[in-house]
Amino acid sequence: MTDSTTWAPAVAGGDPESACPISPVVDIVFSRWTTPILWSLHAFGRQRFVELQRRITGITPKVLTQRLRQLERDGLITRTYHPEVPPRVEYEISDLGLSLAPLFAHLAEWAGTHLDRVEEARRGYDATGAPRS
Repeated sequence: MTDSTTWAPAVAGGDPESACPISPVVDIVFSRWTTPILWSLHAFGRQRFVELQRRITGITPKVLTQRLRQLERDGLITRTYHPEVPPRVEYEISDLGLSLAPLFAHLAEWAGTHLDRVEEARRGYDATGAPRS
């Protein structure tokens, strides 16, 4: 039921990353908090730390700092330091980060089309109980 032109065949006998070449991408882009950060920077443009923190509810300052550093290291965002008093730091999505926009658009489309079916499947599964061994 998959389209063979978009899904590469699994590599037999290799490690999971060899068998699934998108695993590293999933680890980079879809780790906890990364998607909301990238989405916010894409949707609202350049932002200061406190602006991001206000928009992404539930994230702690420590975790936001860690994720921003990792995203900067991965080249998905840029950090600009302004040596003023008080110092000002701004974050924005990089060209590499912007290149993920079509992927996010496809995922948003998929979600709009299929999440109802996922919820229906979950309700059906939960109604029958866990599978028996």
